[in-house]
Amino acid sequence: MEVATVRVKLLRDGARVPTRATELASGFDLSACITGPVAIGNRPVLVPTGIALEIPPGIDAQVRPRSGLARHGVLCTFGTIDADYRGELLVTMYTIAPGIEHVVQPGDRIAQLVFTWLAPARFELSDDLAPTARGAGGHGSTGR
Repeated sequence: MEVATVRVKLLRDGARVPTRATELASGFDLSACITGPVAIGNRPVLVPTGIALEIPPGIDAQVRPRSGLARHGVLCTFGTIDADYRGELLVTMYTIAPGIEHVVQPGDRIAQLVFTWLAPARFELSDDLAPTARGAGGHGSTGR
């Protein structure tokens, strides 16, 4: 299996290189690089990681929620990091209900970073598309 090398730049003290919690984990934990506690509520809050990445072309890097936080109603938005982006990685966090509050402390694991290979794709204009049994049915058309 080919291994992609992702270069990491630590932007300030307290920044951490993303790491897997276990050998077979699919995601790399991202940590908060903050100087003090940050309160998370039901409005989006940008939490800095203190790192910038150099992602090789052909690699898809996605920020995803951590399941341990999600079970308590604390999420982050899914996000894609493009191969040409060199700025600080920020994680948008929020809670799913007004009554849920969470405090992020410096160094807390706040999200995970997952890598996949990108499929080469191109678009071709067409007046017709091949028919399928499903057709244009969507948004629940195949059941709950």
